[in-house]
Amino acid sequence: MSDDVRKDKCQGCLVGGAVGDALGYPVEFMSYECICRQFGSSGIRSYWLEETGGVALFSDDTQMTLFTAAALLAAGHEAGRKKVRSNVHRSYVDWLHTQDRSVEPYGVSELLDERQLYSRRAPGNTCLSALRSGRKGTPSQPINGSKGCGGVMRVAPLGLWEADPERAALLAADAAAITHGHPMGWIPAGALAWIVNRCLYAEVESLAGVIAECADNLPLLFHSQADAAADMAGQLRRAAELADNEDADSVNIPLLGEGWVGDEALAISAYACLRHPDDFSEAVIAAVNHGGDADSTGAIAGNIMGAWLGLGAIDARWTDDLELRELLLQIGSALAECR
Repeated sequence: MSDDVRKDKCQGCLVGGAVGDALGYPVEFMSYECICRQFGSSGIRSYWLEETGGVALFSDDTQMTLFTAAALLAAGHEAGRKKVRSNVHRSYVDWLHTQDRSVEPYGVSELLDERQLYSRRAPGNTCLSALRSGRKGTPSQPINGSKGCGGVMRVAPLGLWEADPERAALLAADAAAITHGHPMGWIPAGALAWIVNRCLYAEVESLAGVIAECADNLPLLFHSQADAAADMAGQLRRAAELADNEDADSVNIPLLGEGWVGDEALAISAYACLRHPDDFSEAVIAAVNHGGDADSTGAIAGNIMGAWLGLGAIDARWTDDLELRELLLQIGSALAECR
């Protein structure tokens, strides 16, 4: 892979995630019926900028994704698993400082100098409470029983940073387990990192092939939680089956859940990407129009599609008004260069 292609995909992954997040953020707590009443029968299809000064604001999902990336860049590519896990935890405490100034930061990166990140964008209670506890969960020593999607929505940079898909998946599971202890809180994170990694590094012909490969490998990767891994694999296969039928997204997506928990969020996102594998815009639009955790499913779908198609496939209508666009591009470029 050329340096230019790798940079395009890394930037596409981060920018794409922020786009999906910003599109879904205003409708996160709306029912699908309410979305259609407010935005039309096709749902929300462009940024809602009426109350934001014309800026497409993203949520805590992209904030934490940036802090994940910052942790990896600060650790260095030769860092071992323990060092990566420690750096990611410290970087998340830095993020917590931006939400609660009484928390002492570690100063892992220069992101603490970015004043726009000092804004509360509906942060998840699980992330807040776990990080405030002073403890650091792992897959083998869970900090709680949460399977919320707050673990999976932030780990895409690990798929970009690490060239080996198995190691990327295990590191992402570690990163999610810092705050989310249930296997369905961290196995989907491992799956997302695998998918993003293969979109970037593998020479594959179809996104469907990438996701099928991920489903096949999950029980092998997470053999200590083989039943949960098999369930996640089954949901990815179900998403692929639904993407191939003739029914509307509004019929198919509820069959996968609402996205508030990790496995449902990844399955919905995978469905949207498989339904529109060559069209970034339609994929993220599908991912947010379902009446569930729209910003998280939009962010995950945007990460996948950005890594699959690259930054060049993301229309200017999404990037022109996007919050902290230059920072996203800068960090995406740095992740590409760290190889």
